[in-house]
Amino acid sequence: MTRAASSPSWLGALLASASFARAYTLTVLAAVFASFLIERMVGRVTYATIITGLCILGLGVLVARRREISLVRLVPTTLVVFVGWALVSVFWSTDPPSSFWGWVSLASIAFLAVTIGHVRDTLQTVRALGDVLRVLLTLSLVVEILSGVILDTPFGFIGVRGDIAELGPIQGIFGTRNLLGFVAVIALITFLIEYRTQSVRAGVSISSVVLGGVLAALSDSPTVVVLAAAVGLAVGALTLVRHTPPARRIALQWTLGALVAVGVAVGYLARHPIIAWLGAGSDFSIRVDLWNLMVDYLRVRPVQGWGWFGPWNTQEFPFNVLNYVLDAAHATGLNAYFDVLLQLGWAGLLAFVAFAGIALVRSWLTASERRSVVYAWTPLMLVALLVDSMFESFTLAGLGWMLLVLCAVRAGQSRSWRERIGVEEPMSGLDEPHADRR
Repeated sequence: MTRAASSPSWLGALLASASFARAYTLTVLAAVFASFLIERMVGRVTYATIITGLCILGLGVLVARRREISLVRLVPTTLVVFVGWALVSVFWSTDPPSSFWGWVSLASIAFLAVTIGHVRDTLQTVRALGDVLRVLLTLSLVVEILSGVILDTPFGFIGVRGDIAELGPIQGIFGTRNLLGFVAVIALITFLIEYRTQSVRAGVSISSVVLGGVLAALSDSPTVVVLAAAVGLAVGALTLVRHTPPARRIALQWTLGALVAVGVAVGYLARHPIIAWLGAGSDFSIRVDLWNLMVDYLRVRPVQGWGWFGPWNTQEFPFNVLNYVLDAAHATGLNAYFDVLLQLGWAGLLAFVAFAGIALVRSWLTASERRSVVYAWTPLMLVALLVDSMFESFTLAGLGWMLLVLCAVRAGQSRSWRERIGVEEPMSGLDEPHADRR
């Protein structure tokens, strides 16, 4: 009787411990960021089994920590609306079973991100992501050197062509050069925050930044230049806001918002010279043709879209017709906003933009007011995610979707409408940079 009674207590203490939370976070991030490698090496069923097991463990962690967590503030309302609309779209999808499993994948990754957001603070999340990305980027470089220099043969089973001797483009273990470039930019943001917060040794930080920069350059991805410019401008703007007296900060924020709006308009009008300067004319023209055709098919179902799939099921309508007309093999819409528009209609796009936009505003205001530089990680990450969404659909599945949800949860913990109705937040200390939560 004593053993039976002590077993749940022991398990609960383990699941609620800080050590388990750290190990769980590292495992989730490693599994999601290495999803392409895992699927190619051992199959999609194995990857799905890993994610399912992590979701079960995550549920156990949340139950064990239930006294620390406010149910009202567990998930951002806009996330619930977006994911809920994706679930409802299953009923008018052209392939309900595929659409449902696509939704399950969306909800599972979101749940893992929500769990991490409630068991790790911002600095701990940055440290865990930095550790994972150091390993995966190093592995990518090693694989490319093995393929392109030492063995001089492509590793076709993981999509590595072995072009590193010609200085790229390389893909690493991420499957495409654009995804490698995106991950490298995400890594650079994380590594620089680590350096500024002195959370790792200076030598480790510097070598990590060099590693991320080298892989970003070798990926030869046109989007890397755009992402680097956008994040650089965001860093400059955030630095200016943080050093502005509080009395003049609101006016400056509105001014910056107006400049962003003007910049977007100018960028759109000058898109052709910019594309030519980046050397991405043919790549962008392919995207434009795809987006124009997607809009044509959206007119049939403008409000609700064709049903949620996430990554395309290329055997189903309208994705098979889009690829047939364009004589291509696209697996996504190459733009998160157009992808959401096609699959969930204008209603879904409004929910997605509200979800991401509110998270960006909340995190930006928090980073501009808090003293610690670690709070800059969330808005800078969101800037990278939302800008990249203009060229890829990474933020709708896998690692991009996980980071988007994680940032939204983090932003909601710092600023929420629930604070105005006096909801007590048991985990308010979780956002402190050096909190040791158990």
